[in-house]
Amino acid sequence: MLIESYSFGRIVIDGEEHQNDLMIYAEEIHPKWIRKSGHKLVPEDLAWIVERNPDLLIVGKGSSGLMEVTDRARAFLKENDIDLWIGKTDEAVDYFNSEMDSDNSTTVSAAFHLTC
Repeated sequence: MLIESYSFGRIVIDGEEHQNDLMIYAEEIHPKWIRKSGHKLVPEDLAWIVERNPDLLIVGKGSSGLMEVTDRARAFLKENDIDLWIGKTDEAVDYFNSEMDSDNSTTVSAAFHLTC
């Protein structure tokens, strides 16, 4: 899976354009991801990812980085042995592509906030 481009409110993955926040696990896309608390990432928002048990979750906090990853969400991921990488969405897209391109055996997932 390759993220071809990202701009405010828009992401293109394997030729398909998405205009809503989304989550990715391996080759699976969970479109129209809506968080319980808007610009705060809480454990309840991560159920879809945690059910799939990835090694790594890459979080894109938006173009300005406004989405907050709460301490409860961080602890929830740690309890489930999921490593966490956080950055602005453009940085997260680059990191996601590099991880998907690497030869390691890490199972990669992502949660991208596409606006703010």
